Amino acid sequence: MISRFSKAFLFIVLLLFLLGSIVLLHPPSRAYIDPWTGDLFGEGGVEKELQHPAGTGGKAVHGGVIMSKLGNATAKAELGRATWKLLHTMTLRYPEEPTQDQRDALDSYFHLFSRLYPCGECAAEFQQLLKNYPPQTSSRRAAATWLCFVHNQVNARLHKPDFDCANLDATYDCGCGDEPVGSSAPAVQAENDPMDMETDPSKDATTGVGMIKGGR
Repeated sequence: MISRFSKAFLFIVLLLFLLGSIVLLHPPSRAYIDPWTGDLFGEGGVEKELQHPAGTGGKAVHGGVIMSKLGNATAKAELGRATWKLLHTMTLRYPEEPTQDQRDALDSYFHLFSRLYPCGECAAEFQQLLKNYPPQTSSRRAAATWLCFVHNQVNARLHKPDFDCANLDATYDCGCGDEPVGSSAPAVQAENDPMDMETDPSKDATTGVGMIKGGR
């Protein structure tokens, strides 16, 4: 008769043998993602059979609202005014004859915007507007007119007067013209530009010593 100790010993040996066989037959995957190309690599090169991580489409673009409710009414109003200025200026600068890639980019932007807008309840309303009135991206005029219509849908709910869509250019004229991005003309940077993150206007550019403010 085999003792209990012998039975336990044989069981452990058999179990270790089985585990070792599984490891040898199915070695662990050592795949990693190239941060520059997004390709999945393994020990044998690019992993053809593995799926790439989800891109910016699908659920990432058309998902639900991410932000929580914004309770501060003053902050909500200021955010709204700044946002409408951004969106109207963007559609007024949109290409007259956009490519399919540019059209997809604008459509994705509005849907991602509806997820990430800092005011959660406002974002939920904007998502409903996108469902009822999908973004028009075929031209600059189409995009600008569509956004103005959506703006007036919000104004109607807030019991505000309609926005004059015929004077969008005058209201949101950024003064930047339509000069191509690759233009060779040198850019003129305003002195003490607050958007220049590499310089501190409060300090002397040579010595780095803090400037003395004048006035009373």
